Amino acid sequence: MTALAAPLPASLSRLYARPGFLLRRAHQISAAVFEDECRELGLTPAQFGVLTILRSHPGMGQSSLARALGFDKVTVLRVLRGLETRGLVSRAPAPDNKRNVSVALTAEGAAVLTRAQKPAERAYKRLLAPLDKEQQAQLVALLQLLTGELEDDARAAFVPPGRKNG
Repeated sequence: MTALAAPLPASLSRLYARPGFLLRRAHQISAAVFEDECRELGLTPAQFGVLTILRSHPGMGQSSLARALGFDKVTVLRVLRGLETRGLVSRAPAPDNKRNVSVALTAEGAAVLTRAQKPAERAYKRLLAPLDKEQQAQLVALLQLLTGELEDDARAAFVPPGRKNG
C-alpha cells in the first residue's frame, strides 16, 4: 500500500472505508488482474464467464445466460456481440421459440476457454495472494453471505442454470 504524504480529511477517510467503495475498487483490481493474466487471449472476466456457462449449457437462451451471470440484458448483449465478432460464440433463433435467441460456443470458443483455464487460475491466486488460506476462505464466505442476503436488491437477477427464478 502506498503511504500518503498527509493525513486524509475525515470525510475522505469515511468514504474510502465504505464497503461499497472498497467492493468497487476490489472489482476494478480483480478485473485488471484477470485481464493482465488473460491478455494473450484477449479475454475479460465477463467473456470468460459467458464462455464457461455456455460450455456447461450449450444452446442456452440469451436471457437465461444474462441471469446465470447476474448481467442485465444490455451487458450480456454487448459481451455476446464481441464474442460473436471474434467467432467464439454463435447466436441463432431458439428451436422451441423463434423469438428467443440461443447461444452456443463455437469450436474456437471452446479452444479459447480451454487455453484460458491456467491464466484464469493464476489471476484468482494473484488476487487472493495478500490473504492467508483462512482469510481467503473467510473472504469468499463473507462475499457469498453478503450477495446471498442482499440478492433482492440487485439491479440484475442472478439465477444459476437449473434453478428457478424467484
